[in-house]
Amino acid sequence: MRMEVVNILSLPSLTASSSSLSIFDTLNRAYKNGNSSSSSPAHGHVNVSSRLANRVSCSAGCGDMWIQNQSNGYIKGSSDRQKQVKACSALPRVTADVSTIQDFFGFICSGPLLEKLGLTEKDISDSIDKWLQYGLHLCRLFQLNEWFLTLPQKIRIYHYYVPVFIWCEDQIAKHKASFKQGDEVPPLVIGFSAPQGCGKTTLVFALANLFEVTGRKIATMSIDDFYLTAKDQAKLREKHTGNSLLELRGNAGSHDLPFSVETLTALTKMSKEGMKMKLPRYDKSAYSGRGDRADPSTWPEAEGPLTAVLFEGWMLGFTPLPVEIVKAVDPQLEVVNKYLEAYYEAWDKFIKAWIVIKIRDPSCVYDWRLQAEIAMREAGNPGMTDEEVKDFVSRYLPAYNAYLPTLYAEGPDGSVPDRTLVIDIDDARNPILGS
Repeated sequence: MRMEVVNILSLPSLTASSSSLSIFDTLNRAYKNGNSSSSSPAHGHVNVSSRLANRVSCSAGCGDMWIQNQSNGYIKGSSDRQKQVKACSALPRVTADVSTIQDFFGFICSGPLLEKLGLTEKDISDSIDKWLQYGLHLCRLFQLNEWFLTLPQKIRIYHYYVPVFIWCEDQIAKHKASFKQGDEVPPLVIGFSAPQGCGKTTLVFALANLFEVTGRKIATMSIDDFYLTAKDQAKLREKHTGNSLLELRGNAGSHDLPFSVETLTALTKMSKEGMKMKLPRYDKSAYSGRGDRADPSTWPEAEGPLTAVLFEGWMLGFTPLPVEIVKAVDPQLEVVNKYLEAYYEAWDKFIKAWIVIKIRDPSCVYDWRLQAEIAMREAGNPGMTDEEVKDFVSRYLPAYNAYLPTLYAEGPDGSVPDRTLVIDIDDARNPILGS
């Protein structure tokens, strides 16, 4: 028997100016009445700004099976993130297992992150309006059919993205409370440390959109934006001839750290109305894929006052280790480890709140990258061969094997427990109950 699902878009109380009647009550009433007046799932979608769309990486989108498989639509970006994220706007083949509003509430409360966030069922009940609003915005952002979410889509939105956004909101409130009334409050820099392919860029994209639709200005940065120019990368390659870890961009040593400090320092001063600055971007397609810093004329512009800076990267929080440890992993890693000594001052010291996405095994990176490239090839787009994927990932695995255990056991340098959220994810990139 087909289940009955409430169309939350048909309910006027979802708007920011909703009446005192809560969305939860309204949904309950709509469910009891059968919501018979709504017979069509056709609704317009939010027109996502290119500033946000540019941040979605191809590897995150094409390989993320939760968001694709039912539509010919795409969210398009430009510049160094000229990517396409396949979106779902048609009815999925399998509907989510929610038949009542109480079930929906129970599904939210079953999420694996709630205990880490310190949220109780009463907290969820009291803020259910926000949960539904945020979920609705994300459905529109990713062009998901809000009538029938698949289970993977429900998990990604209500067990992952919305809880993380609520955690970010709490961190911002704590950050503001640490300043005296009347003081200028600098934007909170939130660091996202997560291996390649695990969905961090899509997560940041979702969070950035939620900040935008809730009226707060943010800037998004990636460690990729601080890669050396093509000229300087060539010099690094010549300096370390024969070291495959420094032949191409990626590992410590291949970033412009003074430029990083200059950019992040300027961003943390974006606390006043009317302030503007260009955000650097990197063009990975330049020089036949070797890459180069994008032309400044293409860089997006951030406007103050900024509430937060979302800073993501695969090696954020990595700390240098004793030489004998890194050499045991890979002798080539010794020079990378030496370069890593300067990264705390250039990156990590700016980060005041951390999200660390934890994977079970670095081999997942290869599997995720391979999925992404296969999806690209099947879609008729250029993609790496299986052998090229293996070579690409092999240049990162030594660093993962060396530095992830310390990151997971001790956290990033300078991090504190109540400002750090560790999210264990499974092979499908969904949050799970961690150790």
